[in-house]
This record gives sequence, C-alpha cells and structure tokens, in this order.
Amino acid sequence: MSANKRVSNQQHIPRNKLGEIAENKYFQAIVIAIIVLNGLVIIGETYFVGNRMLQLLDRIIIWIFVAEMVIKLVGLGVKRYFSDNWNVFDFLIVAASLIFYTAPFVTVVRLVRVLRLLRMIPAVPALRKIVDSLMRSIPALTGILGLTVLIFSIYAIIGTTYFRDVLPAEYFGSFHASLFTLTQVVTFESWASQVARPVINEIPWAWIYFISFIVIGALVILNLVVAVIVDFLSQEGDDLHQDQLTKLSKDNQELKAEIREIKQLLTEKKNFETDREDQQ
Repeated sequence: MSANKRVSNQQHIPRNKLGEIAENKYFQAIVIAIIVLNGLVIIGETYFVGNRMLQLLDRIIIWIFVAEMVIKLVGLGVKRYFSDNWNVFDFLIVAASLIFYTAPFVTVVRLVRVLRLLRMIPAVPALRKIVDSLMRSIPALTGILGLTVLIFSIYAIIGTTYFRDVLPAEYFGSFHASLFTLTQVVTFESWASQVARPVINEIPWAWIYFISFIVIGALVILNLVVAVIVDFLSQEGDDLHQDQLTKLSKDNQELKAEIREIKQLLTEKKNFETDREDQQ
C-alpha cells in the first residue's frame, strides 16, 4: 500500500467512527435526555430568575449541543448532514443559540432558548413522523383552508349585517370582530351564553345561523382536516412498507444474479474439466 493511500485511510477512520457514534441509538438517547434536561432548566429559571447554577447548566447544555452538531457534521459529512432538513433545523437552532447567547436583547435570547425545545421533534422518531406527515399534508389542506376562509367570510358578513345592533360592538360590530366571534363559536367557548342566546332572544331565526355554522365549521371542516392528516399518516406507513418491499425485491434480484453467475462459473469449470479429460 502506498503512503498516500495509507494517509487517506487514516483520515477516513475518525470520520467513520464519528459517523457510527452519530447514528448509534444510545447516542440519540443521550441527546434526547439532554434536550429534556434543557427544558427542565428553562422551566426552573421561570421560578428562580438569575440562578447561577441554572445559568451554568444552560451554558453547558449549549456546548453539548455544539459538540453533537460537530460529531454529526464530521461523522456524516457536510453534504449528507445538510441533505436532511431536520439536521438543517438543528443547525439553525444551535447556531442561533450561540449567536444570541450574549445578545443584549433579553426577549430574543429567551425565545431562542425556548426554541431549543423543538429539537425534541427530530430527536424522537414518532414526533418526526407526525410533523413530516403534517408538512406533506399542507398542499392538500390548502383547499380546505380556502373553503374555511370562504365560509367564515360569508357568515361574518351575515353576522355583521344582522347582529351588529343586538350585541356590543366587539362581537358583530365589524367584519374582523365577527370573524373573531365566529372563531369563539366554532371552538364552543361560551358561544351559547355569550353569543347565541342573546341574539336568538332578539332575532328568533338566528338559531339557523348558529346551528348551521357549527355543523359546517366545527363538525364538517374539522373532520375534513383530521381525515386528511390521518390519511397522510397512514400513507407514510404504506410508503415505508413499500420501500421495504422494494429493497427486498432488489436484494432478491441481486441474489438471483449472483446465483446465475455461480452456476455459469460452475458450468464453465465442468466443461473445462470435461474437455481436458477428452484431450487426455
């Protein structure tokens, strides 16, 4: 082996070992534990403001996150590391934690520290699966969102037109006030006592307005959203199963090709021995 190849192999050994560490399940478990500890420290600081021990723990946790990021960058390689969107997400959070740690803007620092808790999502496969499904369902949800905006707008215009003089202005006094009231109604937050009954007492037919809005808004649209998200969650399981089947099929084809090559070699060897015996 030449000196250049030997040096090259020595340079790849640490990277391979770090890659094994980065993908090790125990390493991932330690990272999750550190993220949970980070959350507990942040919660503790809401009770003990300015506690030096908690501040020291927070600083140590930041550098642990930096060390984890470096291990993944070196072990997986820059290209492979940034090919995963969740790794990019982790990188941005850790980088922001370093950049704004000594910033004079206290609110920004607190926001970045709270955002570090979001690192739990890529660290836990179950959470990552749910978020991935939600992200993939966004294009399908845009149609439902458009329908929701249309229905809310129609009912807000009707409410503003007919109910603005019945209740105080903060309920149906304007289009945006009506939208907020409808949001309260669709979430069932005191909608009957505060909104519906006072209006129905003055305008008897108003029950049609509120019942139809609840049926369409709360029952139909909400169930449509849930159905789309559940469908994408099930699709991810089907995709994983299909990928496994594809991999098995590929391995099977490769195995068959290797068996054919072995048979061909054995046949050639047998023919060669037969020809040799005939010549003798």
